[in-house]
Amino acid sequence: MTTAKFDIDEILSLLTLEEKIGLIAGIDFWHTYGVKRLGIPSLRFSDGPNGLRGTKFFNSVPSACFPCGTGLAATFDKDLLFEAGQLMGVEAKHKGAHVILGPTMNIQRGPLGGRGFESFSEDPHLSGQAAAAIVRGIQDEGIAATVKHFVCNDLEDERNSSNSVVTERALRELYLEPFRLAIKYSNPRALMTAYNKINGDRVSQSHKFLQQILRDEWKWDGTIMSDWYGCYTNNKSIENGLDIEMPGPPTFRRATEVRAMIVTKELHMNHVDDRVRNVLKLVKYALQSGVPENAPEDTDNNTPETRKLLRKLAQDSVVLLKNEDNVLPLKKDEKIVVLGPNAKYAAYCGGGSASLRAYYTTTPYDSIAAKTTKKPEYTVGAYGHRLLPGLAPNLTNPITGKPGYNLKFYREPRGTPNRTLIDEYNLDISYVFLVDYYNHQAMDFVFYVDFDGDFTPEETAEYEFGASVVGTAVIYVDEKLVVDNKTNQRRGNSFFNSGSAEEKGRIQLEKGKTYKVRIEFSSGPTFTVPQGEATVVSGGGGVNLGLAKVIDPEEEIKNAAKLAKEADKVVLNIGLNQEWEAEGFDRTHMELVGLQNKLIEAVLAENPNTVIVNQSGTPVEMPWLPKAKALVQAWYGGNEAGNGIADVLFGDVNPSGKLSLSFPHRNIDNPAYLNFKTERGRVLYSEDIFVGYRFYEKMQREVAFPFGFGLSYTTFDFSDLKVRVDESEDNLEVSVKVTNSGKVDGSEVVQIYIGKKDSDVIRPIKELKGFEKLFLKAGSKETVISNLSLKESVSFFDEYQMQWSVQSGEYQVYVGNSSDNATEVASFDLKKVFFWSGN
Repeated sequence: MTTAKFDIDEILSLLTLEEKIGLIAGIDFWHTYGVKRLGIPSLRFSDGPNGLRGTKFFNSVPSACFPCGTGLAATFDKDLLFEAGQLMGVEAKHKGAHVILGPTMNIQRGPLGGRGFESFSEDPHLSGQAAAAIVRGIQDEGIAATVKHFVCNDLEDERNSSNSVVTERALRELYLEPFRLAIKYSNPRALMTAYNKINGDRVSQSHKFLQQILRDEWKWDGTIMSDWYGCYTNNKSIENGLDIEMPGPPTFRRATEVRAMIVTKELHMNHVDDRVRNVLKLVKYALQSGVPENAPEDTDNNTPETRKLLRKLAQDSVVLLKNEDNVLPLKKDEKIVVLGPNAKYAAYCGGGSASLRAYYTTTPYDSIAAKTTKKPEYTVGAYGHRLLPGLAPNLTNPITGKPGYNLKFYREPRGTPNRTLIDEYNLDISYVFLVDYYNHQAMDFVFYVDFDGDFTPEETAEYEFGASVVGTAVIYVDEKLVVDNKTNQRRGNSFFNSGSAEEKGRIQLEKGKTYKVRIEFSSGPTFTVPQGEATVVSGGGGVNLGLAKVIDPEEEIKNAAKLAKEADKVVLNIGLNQEWEAEGFDRTHMELVGLQNKLIEAVLAENPNTVIVNQSGTPVEMPWLPKAKALVQAWYGGNEAGNGIADVLFGDVNPSGKLSLSFPHRNIDNPAYLNFKTERGRVLYSEDIFVGYRFYEKMQREVAFPFGFGLSYTTFDFSDLKVRVDESEDNLEVSVKVTNSGKVDGSEVVQIYIGKKDSDVIRPIKELKGFEKLFLKAGSKETVISNLSLKESVSFFDEYQMQWSVQSGEYQVYVGNSSDNATEVASFDLKKVFFWSGN
């Protein structure tokens, strides 16, 4: 059926009650209900925020991985983000998806949020505009975007039961504002509700949030779905505006129950029709994509064009934070030593819903080595992992001869005579998530998997193996039991906070000798530890397998320092990874893990010409910062993370990224420090409207690096700021001249902040209300003109009137290249006082 022939009201009139009930819930993890006789296809949803995983957790089809949300926002480039959205739309077609579950656009109240990397910023304007650009790009390809998680799903701690206690003003100015902007400037076709409550009101069944704000105030007519397992009632969620319960089969919208409520008049048929009508809107929109129902997934979009854009995104997300004595850019003929836990580790994405199996990955070491005239020396210096690094890349499959292992699936455990072989795979992945593995011979999800691989050590040493599971697992090396995660299992936070702790075991192995490694895994139902709050992990469960050489931490740091001393320059790759920043749990502190700080101190002492490259999605503490000459923030950069870093380090690209988050010196300095936790079911947003730079500026509290900050290999000057106001047209025109006063071509971000000194309510000193990115040749200049909505730029939310308020009086416009360096200032006066709603 074509879009033109898809008449929603006509189809609604033809649907049976059973079909209507079917349409308001999913049928499985990724698909909606279809009605073939009326030409209603089953839609496919897919994560997500930084790449399209497709329909599989287990043995998924590889995809393009984009930089994480904070990295994308760090580009401050709406045009580039639009292109990113277009590529996401193309990727969706190659995964047979009609709807992308992203972008994620919650606010980072503090640095420790488990999914902080997945969202864009601490600032609602940057978050909203970045999301709008990406949504426009996705929907330019005919694919529906889903903004999430609406609203205040800003931490992971007890997220299904937490109650966000927040003032109406903070709610409107900070947490709802990104969604309002995205809806106004891009009209996303879908929205996903959050797990949490707000002031006691469960968002996924809230009349206030779903009907009054979204529908009535913002005039939005898209489709609302629950987060996965985030629907908590049947009739209340239907009455108040939740269109689709996900995933399926439904927990609350089962046909028998919904039908009974309709028959007994507990639920009005009109509410069901309203929900179905909104689902049909999404179906009608999806028809234009040309994506067939239940389309196969492929990797055909792994093209030079895709790789080029991913590399551009990785490059432009990199933020240069320090560059004293022009340590950077590096020269290709210098003697360079590469160190650190993230040097040969591909920290390309965060964990949870945002994680995916990439087409390929690039590491800082390999990308740096590709640019130097001599292969750099390397040592790890210190480990930075939480779980042991992946086992699969270190093994050789005895069947294929390629990296990984052979997996045989049986109905009976090892040792049973005449076992029933039900499946076989050859895999090169260490995180084997079987939540969506189905086999008709194991409908009860009870099965047993033997992993077989060969390990040939590169040096004689003691090696540590590890396994975390939902299920049970044991690891044998040449028939010797090394790891037992079966006999005495412990609770952990693996697999979305539902799995076991990692159990480890050590064994001495010889260089060059080949050892037989066997893992015996038993599926989810054999798990002996009660699962926690998360319910996403069921069915087949999962196993994560790891391996690392055992090192003497102190000796390894000395070894790294010795190598550093003998080098011209050092690139020290530090940071976090998807084990530390992931869905299901929050970070417990802001420090670098393990002995990374001690490693940095030792290396800086031996070679001050050290470039520190930090990869993390959110801030880390840097106690060694005064001693560091060169520092780069590189986020999780997607497939091209390593290349993007190397391109900036060697000056092939002039860095232009800006911090999408303030970097405080210490966690204790951040405004949410005392209240970033669910206590007895409540999260108190006591910092109110003063999140991020709003707090640091108001309290005159020094930070390590301010919001919007980022250096370049050239210099830019701002001058001739002019402001023109047209109250009748709701327009605030800001123009400023930007000059590239250095010797290198480069890009700069013009950041526009608005403030009001005299107000009868407390307000931030200034707030970001506009930004523009421009490229300038060395020595050239350009006048940048930005037209902003006047009322959006000057309003605060008046809780007494329950409306946005525009006050009369004098306002200040601050323009510069960071929140701390907006030195061009102009003012304007407003005569008119008025109120307005969110539209």
